[in-house]
Amino acid sequence: MTNTYYISNTTLSLEELHRILTQKTTLALSEEATANIEKCRTYLDHKMQTETNPIYGINTGFGSLCNVKISTGDLTTLQENLMKSHACGTGDEVPQEIVKIMLLLKIQSLSYGNSGVQVETVQRLIDFYNHDILPIVYTQGSLGASGDLSPLAHLCLPLIGEGEVMMNGKRITAKEMLSQMNWEMITLKSKEGLALLNGTQFMSSYGTYILLKTKKLSYLADVIAAVSLEGFDGRIDPFNKLIHLVRPHKGQVTTAAFMTELLQESELIKQPKEHVQDPYSFRCIPQVHGASKDAIEYVEKVFKTEINSVTDNPNIFVDEDIIVSGGNFHGQPLALALDFLGIALAEIGNISERRTYQLISGLRGLPPFLVNNPGLNSGFMIPQYTAASIVSQNKQFATPASIDSIVSSNGQEDHVSMGANAATKTLKIVDNLERILAIELFNAAQALEFRRPLKSSPFIEEFVAAFRKEVSMVEDDRILHYDILNSIRFLNNYSVDLK
Repeated sequence: MTNTYYISNTTLSLEELHRILTQKTTLALSEEATANIEKCRTYLDHKMQTETNPIYGINTGFGSLCNVKISTGDLTTLQENLMKSHACGTGDEVPQEIVKIMLLLKIQSLSYGNSGVQVETVQRLIDFYNHDILPIVYTQGSLGASGDLSPLAHLCLPLIGEGEVMMNGKRITAKEMLSQMNWEMITLKSKEGLALLNGTQFMSSYGTYILLKTKKLSYLADVIAAVSLEGFDGRIDPFNKLIHLVRPHKGQVTTAAFMTELLQESELIKQPKEHVQDPYSFRCIPQVHGASKDAIEYVEKVFKTEINSVTDNPNIFVDEDIIVSGGNFHGQPLALALDFLGIALAEIGNISERRTYQLISGLRGLPPFLVNNPGLNSGFMIPQYTAASIVSQNKQFATPASIDSIVSSNGQEDHVSMGANAATKTLKIVDNLERILAIELFNAAQALEFRRPLKSSPFIEEFVAAFRKEVSMVEDDRILHYDILNSIRFLNNYSVDLK
């Protein structure tokens, strides 16, 4: 059964976005959105008939060519030329899941009635979404300032029969797609090309996609840390709520409470401990994981605001009878948030690898490298190398993109956010984090076997039992590459409620 989500002024949450993307949900314009779009377009058409002064991007050139007046008869050509000339993307292709989010968020932004587009233009984008016709978009080409110009040009080229799309699993030209669907190309009116290309939907789509993955991995990081704690014969004391109530950072308090919950009814955690303290990578799980949770919450607020905003330029205010040229396309809020998120995720990976290192170190009754007959067997020596190399790469990716700026458009666009680069590298960080956590779980589950016959909590035992269906205990050396891949697959397929 197909659900329909009606595009409107109702706030789109991350949870609702996840529901739309994961369920068979089609899009449609609400009556409210249709009325807003039509009202704005009618106003702009009337303005073009009566206004003699130049209006940026509507009857002028773009960027540093803003003072060049364009004749009325050339306005459609102006918009089409804009689309073609700005399609300069290169590099890898944007994942199709993210392209689909780009379509949704561009539709959402255009629906508020401040952009001057035709209903037909927005409806065709909806048709692309509903029929899984996904334009080919490239990762490189946006400075994250005048909107994501190049990626959005590639996203919207198929409206005018240009570019390429993925359709029914095949890569075809937009002309072929229009022919197969029996659709006419859209004839762009004044401002439409600019409305389509201006905007932050490349950065926003990456950010929301990353956040959806991040919320799941943040949860799994706590669960896997609990498995590691049990495998390391760690103490429960650092999760006592009294410690955290006297330093009540929200993420810290939440993490400590969740760790306590995860360890309930554990035989291992209750047994007497010979050691007085655990290393920081265990003892400071609430403080480190919690700080990243707080960062994630901040970033989610930024992106929730952004995906419910108008981000093209100029903005049209029909009731006030004014067209204002400003800078809502500038990606600085997103660039800073993405850099912050990348740092927060890199740190979760950093502390995870340290727990892996502790587990293989031959401490607390565990055999060196978590294997019988160490020496003859290298055991888990090299998975830690792999985790360490990925952690190091994440540190490199976590260098902020937003501190950079390069002048463009002949000096007119003299400060840029580099938010697009922040977006693409943060996706690499989150994918790397999944690999690091998978390696920790691989080690932690192995360590837990050396604590038998004592058992952990019912939840952890159930979690590890599910993992064991994918990855068996390592008795003697084998090719661990496949085990790591299976560990990653287990985390990828593990279902987590994002509420």
